Amino acid sequence: MLMENKAENKAVFDAESAKEVVKELRDSFVTGKTKSHRWRVTQLKAMLKMLDENEPQIVAALRDDLSKPEFESSLYEIQILKNSCRLALKEMNHWMMPEKAKTSLTTFPSSAEIVSEPLGVVLVISAWNYPFLLSLDPVVGAISAGNAIVLKPSEMAPASSSLIAKLVADYLDSSCIKVVEGAVPETSALLEQKWDKILYTGNGRVARIVMAAAAKHLTPVVLELGGKSPVIVDSNINLKVATRRIIAGKWGCNNGQACISPDYIITTKDYATKLVDSFKCELERFYGKDPLESKDLSRIVNSNHFDRLSKLMDEEKVSSKIVHGGQRNEKNLQIAPTIFLDVPVNSLIMKEEIFGPLLPIITVDKVEQSFDLIHSSGGKPLAAYLFTNNKKLKRKFVETVSAGGLVVNDTAVHLAIHSLPFGGVGESGMGSYHGKFSFDAFSHKKAVLYRGFAGDAFLRYPPYTPGKLTLLQALLSGSIVGIIRALLGWFWA
Repeated sequence: MLMENKAENKAVFDAESAKEVVKELRDSFVTGKTKSHRWRVTQLKAMLKMLDENEPQIVAALRDDLSKPEFESSLYEIQILKNSCRLALKEMNHWMMPEKAKTSLTTFPSSAEIVSEPLGVVLVISAWNYPFLLSLDPVVGAISAGNAIVLKPSEMAPASSSLIAKLVADYLDSSCIKVVEGAVPETSALLEQKWDKILYTGNGRVARIVMAAAAKHLTPVVLELGGKSPVIVDSNINLKVATRRIIAGKWGCNNGQACISPDYIITTKDYATKLVDSFKCELERFYGKDPLESKDLSRIVNSNHFDRLSKLMDEEKVSSKIVHGGQRNEKNLQIAPTIFLDVPVNSLIMKEEIFGPLLPIITVDKVEQSFDLIHSSGGKPLAAYLFTNNKKLKRKFVETVSAGGLVVNDTAVHLAIHSLPFGGVGESGMGSYHGKFSFDAFSHKKAVLYRGFAGDAFLRYPPYTPGKLTLLQALLSGSIVGIIRALLGWFWA
């Protein structure tokens, strides 16, 4: 019994364990191993191989954790990850090259460049809703930038977390890339350490804890959060296509459990009935008359989130507003796609990020009033969507709505565009990644200036005179006319 207790104590991951992990990674990083182009390529190719050879196991883990359909697992997690790896392999050599920078007359003759260097040892804390994508996509960026990495997957997706830990240990360089499993105690132990950057994906409450811990060490952070992402639906559009695209971004993305999922719709009173009828038709076409029997809808992640969503549905001033859906199976943690019409703006469902299969529709007299409604919510969402053919409305949407990303006439698809930064603003997060933005997120842009010994200007040295000051001011301003005037004044003096 005593030996068993000793073994259990040894297995506990505490602050001392975290400290040892960080030290091991720093020792590896100091050797320069992760900085080499060859190491980065080797790791990214290994990750591609890992995904290719283990797709069935990944799909099975996602099914265990979330009942996620194979279609969504393969397309929205595995394929997007593969694309990230392939893009990094293709472009990384270019990303690593120093970027030429202009110099001025002040330092003439000289040349300058911006060198991207890895930050060092970084921490990635991921979320449960897309456990493979949100864990490994930031790791792709951290590898391509040349860092050593600790990945902390979410304990709320245990099958995925366990598989990630096994696969990373089997395929990637364990001296430079490690996975730490666990819950709050393990995360807290990790956050006590000094990191060179932390990327956290999750909710605002935990983000504040992460940021407070990072502040103790002046560690920079990337926070990928969420918020209430609105959808504005104008009239005179292709309603069938619009409805399908909203369904795909809402229920087709983990049954609404996605940070960029449409959170609520704003449309006009005159158009609301048509929109609801279109939703009813298309939802039945996609998920059948009893959506709880559908194999194409993910379940709610756990009983706590099921109870939270049920509370939103059962609020007295909201429950009577259900116009479609509402079916629940507590035992199986299932909630059907549910639409509400004209819920009060002061209801819980309009105050909290829903993060589930519930979709309220708010009505206004004129579609232009949607912008005031979004602004009055007080938050800046991770995404905002507009369906319209009106060019003026599109311009106003882009000019006035502040969000992490905007999409016109679709939902969620900007996530797959690697040439666009993905990140929030204000309450929905800070910093961004994806594609080269991932490389930049885990790099330091180092300024480098080269000079020879020729062209040494006596102007900068004492004794200081009014003439030197005038000429240096002209040089710093970059004004050719000013420089000529200063030189003439110097000469005539």
